[in-house]
Amino acid sequence: MTAPLVPARLELAPDGTPVSERYGDVYHSIAGGHAQARHVFLGGNGLPVRWRGRASFSLFETGFGLGLNFMATWLAWRSDPQRSGRLEFISVEKHPFSAADLAQAHLAWPEFAPLSTVLCAAWPELVPGEHRVDLDEGRVVLRLLFGDACEIMASLDASVDAIYLDGFSPAKNPELWSPAVCRQLARLVHPETTLATWSVAGSVRRALAAAGFEVARCPGFAGKRQMLSGRYVGSDSAAGRQERARPADFR
Repeated sequence: MTAPLVPARLELAPDGTPVSERYGDVYHSIAGGHAQARHVFLGGNGLPVRWRGRASFSLFETGFGLGLNFMATWLAWRSDPQRSGRLEFISVEKHPFSAADLAQAHLAWPEFAPLSTVLCAAWPELVPGEHRVDLDEGRVVLRLLFGDACEIMASLDASVDAIYLDGFSPAKNPELWSPAVCRQLARLVHPETTLATWSVAGSVRRALAAAGFEVARCPGFAGKRQMLSGRYVGSDSAAGRQERARPADFR
């Protein structure tokens, strides 16, 4: 029997940064959530360039959180005259926020105001499983997977072009960065799939390599020296390989 969801609750640090009491970590860098999303996740996956001229482009994210990565991606897609005809964004979240908490948190980013209004109005009921939200007259599809990442990903049928590996610190929430989750990610890829994350933890690099991802250390966001970007190369060629200490070729 599927366990009921335990929603997240919006809490702020003294400096206004959203934090999770459950995990003892912040939801985004104190240097700025939108800027972090652009640098790490869009930039680390070669976006917006890679979706240009495509009929459709699909992304997968671990950890929807406040939806900043999604809204940053949606805004960049909307602003690009050469954007793909369709954008699909799939995201897993074990502890989703209520629509009211999302709306409150999004006030910190006025550039997202029109998107936040639409997203929060369409926000699904907080029950386990997959929830589809159609936006921008169906040209943007948000597929929310509410539940434990490894369990819910096992039944996901998708092929994605880019992966946002996000979530709380591997030290705080190791399950979301586990070898099991990385193996599930490898089920969703094709030969051109790319990946980006702010974490450079050794356990994360090893789990990704074992699952078939080749990663490179790249300049991180704000005060963080490094991040990872990479691509899927297949488990046989990636097993045991060290990550390259240079920017990935698609950046």
